[in-house]
Amino acid sequence: MSAAAGLLSNMVLALFWALASGRITVGTLVIGFFAGFATIYVSRRATGAETYTYKVGRLVRLLIVFVRELVEANLRLAWDILTPRHYSRPAIVAIPLDAKSDIEITLLANLITLTPGTLSLHVTEDRSVLYIHSVYAADADELRRLIKEGLERRILELTR
Repeated sequence: MSAAAGLLSNMVLALFWALASGRITVGTLVIGFFAGFATIYVSRRATGAETYTYKVGRLVRLLIVFVRELVEANLRLAWDILTPRHYSRPAIVAIPLDAKSDIEITLLANLITLTPGTLSLHVTEDRSVLYIHSVYAADADELRRLIKEGLERRILELTR
């Protein structure tokens, strides 16, 4: 079973859950979605849904990494605003890309832009380098490492 078929099965199970509960609300659909996922997870070997459960796990890991980066960036920016000394060291940094597909590059660029203090600027024509602006780029190599080992690695795990 492909990841798309697993997602469709999970949504159908969520709808059946909501219908069985007697009312279709957002709450019953969400509970049904989690109950459906638990059912698919338990029966993944028998139904062949390993790809779907694997992808959901990878998506959760990507979301955890992104939320952690988001919280850290917000705290760093708030600290810089609230203290008399400014810690910002703005720079434009070139990030070599292992991501090659449009969806991988777009997702990486958007997650970088959503993080306070960073902005995706440009992707080269050959899709080998992403240029970003960072407010806190005192160590460009460290910034590259964080993006490559954090967001980009998780995106590649999810899409491949």
